[in-house]
Amino acid sequence: MPHPPLRSRRGSADAPADRPAAARRTEPRTEPRTAPRTGRRARALRAVAVVAAVVVLGPFLVVQGVGQAGVAPDAADVPGRPVALVLGAGLTPAGDPSPYLRRRLDAAVDLYQRGVVEAVLVSGDRSGPDYDEPGAMRDHLIARGVPADAIVRDDAGVDTHTSCVRAHDLLGVDAAVVVTQDYHLRRALFSCGAAGIDAVGIGVSAQSERRVKAVGWHLREVPAAAKAVLDALRS
Repeated sequence: MPHPPLRSRRGSADAPADRPAAARRTEPRTEPRTAPRTGRRARALRAVAVVAAVVVLGPFLVVQGVGQAGVAPDAADVPGRPVALVLGAGLTPAGDPSPYLRRRLDAAVDLYQRGVVEAVLVSGDRSGPDYDEPGAMRDHLIARGVPADAIVRDDAGVDTHTSCVRAHDLLGVDAAVVVTQDYHLRRALFSCGAAGIDAVGIGVSAQSERRVKAVGWHLREVPAAAKAVLDALRS
């Protein structure tokens, strides 16, 4: 009776004994190799997304959190300060304060008339004879009853950080009520605090006839917060 063929001791139950060992060693691997790479790539992308979120949103959250401490809950409850700091917000083609800027100025008029502040500092950009933001702000205040000798102007307040630093370092402002739109208020308070000003603030309406423009100003606060943090660190 013939004996069954013997199996190689190194062979598997699925491989016939007479199959050459070299052929078994060179047999292509059948297990998938793409899944581990895909998993590693997904983890790397998640890590990059987390880092990006921290880099982009981290400064925004810091600025918002620090600035929130100085926000007055209501314009009627603003504590007294020597001066109201009104930050520029652009002019119309005719050279008058923009709607956003008029709201800031009108709030400062109210603060002055109620005796909350003794003076108003208007800080804006005067880039030429045809663009005089502080001058237009001053004219608006005078037309609404604020005496000229109660108005101080800063012609080089080209951005929020610069306005705050100049107010403190050049004009001697140590305490102020900051007046700006509500979406911008916390960043303004953060920058003024970093400049050494004991600042409280009231936010005025940010409503706009063009909704897209208003949305754009809100979104701008995210990169602007990163700049505010860098400016504060460099100061």
